Amino acid sequence: MRISAIDIGTNTILMLTADVGPEGSVSVVRDEHAIARLGQGVDKSHRLSSEGIERTLAVLRSYRSIANDVRSEHIVACGTSAIRDAIDRQEFLDTVKNQIDVDVEVLDGDTEALLTYRGAVSELAALDSAQSFGVIDIGGGSTELISGVGTTARVHVSLDIGSVRLTERYFRSDPPTSGEIESAASEIERQLQEFHQEIPQMLIGVAGTATTLAALDLQLNSYDGKKVGGYFLSQRRVHALFEELSRKSIVQLRHISQIHPQRADIIVAGTLILQTVLDRFQVGGMTVSDRGLRYGLLLRAAERFRAG
Repeated sequence: MRISAIDIGTNTILMLTADVGPEGSVSVVRDEHAIARLGQGVDKSHRLSSEGIERTLAVLRSYRSIANDVRSEHIVACGTSAIRDAIDRQEFLDTVKNQIDVDVEVLDGDTEALLTYRGAVSELAALDSAQSFGVIDIGGGSTELISGVGTTARVHVSLDIGSVRLTERYFRSDPPTSGEIESAASEIERQLQEFHQEIPQMLIGVAGTATTLAALDLQLNSYDGKKVGGYFLSQRRVHALFEELSRKSIVQLRHISQIHPQRADIIVAGTLILQTVLDRFQVGGMTVSDRGLRYGLLLRAAERFRAG
């Protein structure tokens, strides 16, 4: 069964097209990535901007064309923090349906966390179903923290902090001042009080902040998912990278080859979230994965379509 799963995030839009076997095996056909910043300004206005909507529609048109070209049998799509926080979300959903012919499911924080966990551990849990995992997904609008055993999530929370939201709330200077960083870190720590769980055997980091930092640490000239996936990024190196990145202006960050130019203005906030999480749980580091929500969405969709 060939399925295309689209994850419409606050900052990025991802589409995974894969053949899913009856036993849940995933054979990737295409894996697309684009930054549309749909959630720009949503934290303040609670509305989706016309510019963000147009950028998103352009990406979705392209994805729809790709899905058609590779003969996907089904297309499923979900929206996360920016869409669920916007008071005009139904207008956006109707526009996507009318123009792209795709239904977008708006995930609540709990469902987003559970699907992210499932996607992140989908390969690793098959090797050891008794292992405990923790997953951190730093998005643009929210951060998901999930822990569980094997493929079963046990504790999960969706925090109202993400790299875009944190940047828009706290960083007024370029580069941010020490006071701005301290205020942002205090907010992260405050929200982390909601999450109570034992330290997992393995912490997995997914999404753009984690993969970008791994590419930086590996000093890759071009992104290589095979090298990034499974890379262990230590707590010490996250601190070092944060110190380096937080001193640079956005213009300087855009000239670093491993950082997507449209991620340059939010990478410091994303790294601060990750650093604070690692410090709180003292896990020593994390294993980076380029899997996540879109994989969980894909696997759930395959089950539902087979069940009829």
